[in-house]
Amino acid sequence: MSVLTPDLLDRIRSRAAGYDRDNTFFQEDLDELRAAGYLRPRSLLEIAREQRILAAHAPATALGLNMHLVWVGVARVLHDRGDTSLDWILRDAEAGELFAFGISEAGNDLVLWDSRTEASPVDGGFAFTGTKIFGTLSPAWTRFGIFGKQTEGPGTENGPRLVHGFLRRETATTPIDGVTILDDWDTLGMRATQSRTTKLDHAIIAEEAITRFLPVGPNADPFVFGIFSNFLLLIGSVYAGIADRALELAVEAAHKRISLKNGGASYAQDPDIRWRIADAALALDGLRPELEGLASDVDTLVNHGGDWFRYLTGAKHRSTEAARYVVDQALRVTGGNGYRSGSELARLQRDVLAGIYHPSDPESIHSTVASSLLGPIA
Repeated sequence: MSVLTPDLLDRIRSRAAGYDRDNTFFQEDLDELRAAGYLRPRSLLEIAREQRILAAHAPATALGLNMHLVWVGVARVLHDRGDTSLDWILRDAEAGELFAFGISEAGNDLVLWDSRTEASPVDGGFAFTGTKIFGTLSPAWTRFGIFGKQTEGPGTENGPRLVHGFLRRETATTPIDGVTILDDWDTLGMRATQSRTTKLDHAIIAEEAITRFLPVGPNADPFVFGIFSNFLLLIGSVYAGIADRALELAVEAAHKRISLKNGGASYAQDPDIRWRIADAALALDGLRPELEGLASDVDTLVNHGGDWFRYLTGAKHRSTEAARYVVDQALRVTGGNGYRSGSELARLQRDVLAGIYHPSDPESIHSTVASSLLGPIA
């Protein structure tokens, strides 16, 4: 049974506009969701469904928690495939610890395949130096998953390698030597995520918190598959949830708006408005079977082989693009009221734009699909 009760969802929706207006973190939402057990491990299919519901009520809260749920999902993917090395993440999540994503770097369009952060071996672990951007959940995380590139020392005999690990703090306010979190999150939308910049200056991760050594460049390690599958499908679910709410608001507006041109009938009787809403629904309806089908395939260990990345990136792309289209149609149906800065649809329009910035971007997605079908460029 889902912990997302109607009363809880109503309270979460009631706070969303305030977080956005004041550019503040969704602390009250986090406290309630943590207490309800929302951070705990469960199947990817269950999480995808619940994240879609949560996003329809508070997009930034859902997007922020995505980053925690991705790491928990990575641990589950590995566990289900016989690798128990990240089972500690499952235990920590069950205990209420909050995981965050420290992967993104300015100027690194290779994302997981390379890093501009330096990882240097030290006694008992590795020191990381670099800058991470879009550090979602900055005010609240207790576990921060990062990676960097090691260029010399043991393990680099065959070239540089990527080192993944987790910074740990006991509480959200516990300082960590070599870690500075900037208060620089002031964006157009998704403001409550507070995805601040994190500067690393010889920040130490102990050997026991190092999770993976991987080669530079694309690889099919299950750890990478876990990140891609959970990240892309949960991102898609969040934006599908935004579209769900936008369509709901469009239907409400169509029934409320009155047309003098049509003798005082509601816009719900206007053929053009009816077509616009129907077209938005058609764009949205294809997302559920794709997102839930792929999530179920991850859970049940279906082997799509080399097609996995094509399917996953395609699902994210179609979800974010469809969501933008649905919100746009909803604004057109709603009329001038939707253009007011305090309207929910105006906020959804700003939030949905963030979808174009999440990896994978359209260029890399099309490259992935083309390579899947045509092979690499000679």
